[in-house]
Amino acid sequence: MRLVIQKVSSSNVKINNEVVGSIDKGFMVLVGITDSEMIVDKMVDKLINLRIFEDENDKLNLSLLDVKGSILSISQFTLYANCKKGRRPSFIEAAKPDISKPLYEYFNQQLKEKGVMVETGVFGAMMEVSLVNDGPVTI
Repeated sequence: MRLVIQKVSSSNVKINNEVVGSIDKGFMVLVGITDSEMIVDKMVDKLINLRIFEDENDKLNLSLLDVKGSILSISQFTLYANCKKGRRPSFIEAAKPDISKPLYEYFNQQLKEKGVMVETGVFGAMMEVSLVNDGPVTI
């Protein structure tokens, strides 16, 4: 599993000019799947407990849970692009949809079960994602 985490003050995702998911303060997360539920559980715990929000002293000491932030979760198989050979990326490491879709749904469900408000895009759809960076904090 690979996550690209962008700390945002707001973010949304549109399909055919219609907003299908929107959050305020929190994370916009691009989610690439190649693993199992065991890794998903570990990544969920890591994600919601990352201390990358500022405390009263402007130190990155607070987690998503501490600030009661939300997550906009976007499925993104291209995170497993391999560009080592040639000029056309290979996506061979990305899990096939019959494996990745249930794991993506499991990932989102685990976040919700931990008390996080989660909005999503649509698995496999062409999406337009907009965000307003909070920081520059991209992990």
